[in-house]
Amino acid sequence: MPRIHQTAVVAPGAEIAENVEIGPYSIVGGEVRLAKGVRLGAHVVVEGRTSIGEKTRIFPFAAIGLEPQDLKYRGERSSLVIGADNTIREYVTMNPGTKGGGMVTRVGDHCLFMVGVHIAHDCQIGNHVVMANNATLAGHVVIEDYAILGGLSAVHQFVRIGKHAMVGGMSGVERDVIPYGQVMGERARLTGLNIIGMQRRGFSRDDIQGLRNAYQLLFSGEGTLNERVEEAASRFRDVSPFCEIVDFIRADSSRAICQPKGIDGG
Repeated sequence: MPRIHQTAVVAPGAEIAENVEIGPYSIVGGEVRLAKGVRLGAHVVVEGRTSIGEKTRIFPFAAIGLEPQDLKYRGERSSLVIGADNTIREYVTMNPGTKGGGMVTRVGDHCLFMVGVHIAHDCQIGNHVVMANNATLAGHVVIEDYAILGGLSAVHQFVRIGKHAMVGGMSGVERDVIPYGQVMGERARLTGLNIIGMQRRGFSRDDIQGLRNAYQLLFSGEGTLNERVEEAASRFRDVSPFCEIVDFIRADSSRAICQPKGIDGG
């Protein structure tokens, strides 16, 4: 049976699985679904068409699933889907989707969202993502697996952050960040590769060195970015991390690619 504090308010219709804990003064709306082992601390608010996966923990004063901060929102019955084993710390806010973005905001599994993080409408967050204190996402942002966003960073709407990328603290990200890339700055620029992150996650020495070589050609060679991408893709087609970068760059996007300072007018 779930354990629900006597001061908590759980609306009729909410689906509460076994072993769920709901702390003092927390509020759970009537269309919320909490899977096995979900734990809500004191003063947590979960509203809207929100589903939360198994063993996710939400700390006090988080506001999850309330309507988007989007002037175009007209009350459409959009959703927020949060995966399993996530840690959502104090004062985090996560909003559901909108008609203009597919109607769903989605968060993967095994993520850590530290104090004051904001996930806006229609964002798509992968697995094992870490967002440090007060990192914020505008609408329609895509964050791929294992990306890390430093404290007080801010990501512009429709930007993509590739897998295993690292965004430095207090950075403003206006352009897409390639997988394995490392960016920083008031208007973030690419500063290299997230080599430490790759080493921690067990990438081989050959893959890391191959990616370094490909990166040098991609951002230090002559010609346009498209020409360098095609040349590097041919020369380093056996380096699987670089193949992921190539696919990321070739994908349709409304934003330009974040490049090193001094390139592309930076």
